[in-house]
Amino acid sequence: MKYANLAAACVALFFCAMFAGCTSPTQAEIKPIDTTVTATVVPETLVTVVETTTTLESIVPLPANLYVDVRLTKDRPTSKIHMLYNGGNGEIFVQSVRLKVTRSDGTVTDQLLDGGNQPKRGDEMVVVGTRTGDHCEVWVTTAGKVYKIIDEDLYPIQ
Repeated sequence: MKYANLAAACVALFFCAMFAGCTSPTQAEIKPIDTTVTATVVPETLVTVVETTTTLESIVPLPANLYVDVRLTKDRPTSKIHMLYNGGNGEIFVQSVRLKVTRSDGTVTDQLLDGGNQPKRGDEMVVVGTRTGDHCEVWVTTAGKVYKIIDEDLYPIQ
């Protein structure tokens, strides 16, 4: 009697698995229908655009064990950009901090904090900005890897 109940339960489980789709293949074999696309010819127009150079790198957050705090501010009366290095958990591994400022007039300034030496807490770099917005990017080289940690437009504090 027990074997009959066990066999019935196994058969019922088998049919439930079949109807639930648990036995279907893992990769779908569905192929899209081939369609033909007609190419249209668009007449080219030559447009000259002047823009500032920006990199396409995305911001990469530092891992928690390598984190350091870097602050960017822009002074209102003088339009100077201040980068302050505050250190952090990973300050012992930091090899360099690089600041690139693309001013609104198109000039680019690219500098290393403390001339390329290992930065210390409280180190600051000051770069001349413009009265309008300037684009700032900051890279930290730590433990042999380069991380882009800041990529933003700075405007004078109102």
